Amino acid sequence: MSLDRRSFLQGLGAGAVAALAGCTTAAGARPASLPDFGRVEPEAFWRAVRAQFPLRDDPVYLNTGGLGPASRPVLDRVFAVTMELQAGSEHGHDRFAAAREAMADFLGATPDELCFTRNATEGNSIIAAGLDLRAGDEVIFESHAHPGGSFPWANQARQRGIKVLLFEPDHESPEGNVARIRELLSPRTKVIQVSHVTCTTGLVFDLPAVAALAREHGVWFHVDAAQSVGMIPVNLGASGCDSFAFSGHKWLGGPHETGMLYLRRDRLEAVAPTGIGAYSGELPELTGTIELFAAASRHEYGTRNVAQVLGLVEAARLHTQIGPERVAARGRELAGWLLTELARIEGITVLTPQADELRASMTTIRHPRAEGGRLFGYLWQEHGLRCRPVTEQGLNALRISTHIFNSPAECERVVAAVRASVRDL
Repeated sequence: MSLDRRSFLQGLGAGAVAALAGCTTAAGARPASLPDFGRVEPEAFWRAVRAQFPLRDDPVYLNTGGLGPASRPVLDRVFAVTMELQAGSEHGHDRFAAAREAMADFLGATPDELCFTRNATEGNSIIAAGLDLRAGDEVIFESHAHPGGSFPWANQARQRGIKVLLFEPDHESPEGNVARIRELLSPRTKVIQVSHVTCTTGLVFDLPAVAALAREHGVWFHVDAAQSVGMIPVNLGASGCDSFAFSGHKWLGGPHETGMLYLRRDRLEAVAPTGIGAYSGELPELTGTIELFAAASRHEYGTRNVAQVLGLVEAARLHTQIGPERVAARGRELAGWLLTELARIEGITVLTPQADELRASMTTIRHPRAEGGRLFGYLWQEHGLRCRPVTEQGLNALRISTHIFNSPAECERVVAAVRASVRDL
């Protein structure tokens, strides 16, 4: 008895599968209507990008670090595929292969190294639970880790007795972060994890430098990249990490509950699947031994929402159309202007690193008298600015995210509002 549904779909052939789905196999939704960047005034280009998003103008949205809005092409794709598949009551799982190839091209990986997840937290959890860790083994990560990056390890400390060691991020130099990790290394160290971009102050870690340290000591290197994909260009093959988890519903602008886990091909067998189902492998006889597929997709199982996954591909397509380097430069330019102007306001402390190589598209500030939640409420209610309070590690700060749909005029509103807050609060 074969329980391999994948073989069933492959056996049908592309034509039969398309007929079952009652759909075409077109690549996706209509490309976004964007002018040639070099033929128009830059702000005209970015206004055309903004027009792709059904965001309200008020309040001004400055919280992509928490949740990124999806563009119209993404939403159109999700709706069209959902209706298409519902018309024939088919799951459309045959489309995962092409989606995986598209995301591999976008991320600088190979398709067999990628697993579709619901978010970065799920990817982090797969690694934390799947590695062969035992009581007393040590895991190192930074003290500014998001709960989605820290809780999976805290759970392993509770279940298996591993030990978590924290280091405070160095906001002065990339080398300083490597040195702080090195100080914590011991013969018991099994894993190093960093946030590619911290959720607190927007500090960017130098992944190849940390990867070199991990390789030197034979330690697994995992990256919680919830904040980076869609903010800055990512090349997984060049990063040097063993595994990398990201959320599609932040900076990339994918649908809610989308993400991916990268598991380097030669490290596949080191992570035991903790959730498994019909798409994880083959089991010819129920009394036999399951043969897992030789790909990261072994960590996927059960009926999945293909429309959401294809929406994620559409989000990557829009970023490719704009240009990942251009996306990063836009966010950095707006954030850099904010950082400079906010630092000039008496009493305001900028917590985001000053060095270009340590920052990207988020700016975090602290008010002299108002804790983060109060400043957040003031900016939202009095000035129509949707930011995000930073309560992690007792920072009592406010985070401002600038992305491709934000404008210089909106950044000027932020500076004026923060200046007013120093007077009013």
